[in-house]
Amino acid sequence: MSPLGTRSGEQMSWTVVMVGPFGLRPRGTMAARALPMARALARRGHRVVLVLPPWPNVEDAGRAWEEEGVRILYVPLSPRAWPPLALTQRMVRLVLHERPDVVHAFKPKAYAGFVHWILYQLRRAGRFRGALVVDTDDWEGPGGWNDRNPYTPWQRRLFAWQERWGMTRADALTVASRALETLAWAMGIPRRRVFYVPNAALLHAPPRAQPPGPPCVVLYTRFLEFRLERLVYVMGELARRAEDLVFLYVGKALGDEEERFRVALAEAGLSGRVHWEGWVEPARLPEVLARGHVALYLMDDDLINRAKCPMKLIDLLAVGLPVVADAVGQVPEYIRHGETGWLVPPGDAAAMVEAAWMLLQRPEEAWRMGESARRMILAAHQWEHRMPTLEQAYAYAVDRATARP
Repeated sequence: MSPLGTRSGEQMSWTVVMVGPFGLRPRGTMAARALPMARALARRGHRVVLVLPPWPNVEDAGRAWEEEGVRILYVPLSPRAWPPLALTQRMVRLVLHERPDVVHAFKPKAYAGFVHWILYQLRRAGRFRGALVVDTDDWEGPGGWNDRNPYTPWQRRLFAWQERWGMTRADALTVASRALETLAWAMGIPRRRVFYVPNAALLHAPPRAQPPGPPCVVLYTRFLEFRLERLVYVMGELARRAEDLVFLYVGKALGDEEERFRVALAEAGLSGRVHWEGWVEPARLPEVLARGHVALYLMDDDLINRAKCPMKLIDLLAVGLPVVADAVGQVPEYIRHGETGWLVPPGDAAAMVEAAWMLLQRPEEAWRMGESARRMILAAHQWEHRMPTLEQAYAYAVDRATARP
């Protein structure tokens, strides 16, 4: 490893190892954030390796392959050791083997947090010289996912400690939202050490034709961002106004949300109005989403939603769908009201009904709004657009690491 990387013209090139708390599926952070970020870095001449635990898909243990210039390594399992300790040790060995200039830990918790902690201690002992960067795309601690996920009390305490320790001990911190940026500053992390790197598009689609058939409202969700009864109310009010209106459900719930949704639909007399597409391969997603005339994007106004950077919203905009969304957190960063989508006050179900109905009644205006959204995503929200900031974060982190005695 060269602590300063290698220089090509005016471009600094580094070896970057990204580590995650889980694998590429089914959760989204590593597949929707780390991997596309890594691909964009590789296209700019950096050497990038992903080191991942085979969790929750143990069948991936020991796999290794290259994808668009990025080396992806799943850690092997050991039947003779306690899995958290054994996996962490193996992840650290793989990281050190790559002789990285930068180690970028995605989420300051679980395995990624353990690896960061060990490398920090090794660096203090003079046995590691690389820069340590942490990425956060969610708020995990009090008021965040700690309060929603079924963790044990000791897990909650551990993850809350890891989050604060990891964010404050990083040479540089990349954040996916303005709310996370503010939370980092509130921890006392200097502003110069915090780099705003929001999510970017994964989907690319040509201009969308007006879909045929009856009016169709897209529900692209895992049901995690809102109260189910609010969605069912909005659907019921829209269905009451148009006898031929249908809804297209795209997605896959992590828990029992979809089952509860089906029960709520049956009670509201809406079961026959919903077309169930379910989980869709990314390659098919633009074609499936483009069947809709309007999309709804609900987000309750809470800390989890204010801190996240919603990839599903970006997907909807990227394929040219006009979206009616709650004006929460990062949503106004992607939707310019009346131009690239329609914002409603957070939690205002009646306003969402009226906005969606207005767009359904004005298909040409809705199409133009969706096309403006697609062009905006293409022009300003690709991963290539995020690379200058990310490279600034790495340069700052490398300078801090090499300045240490």
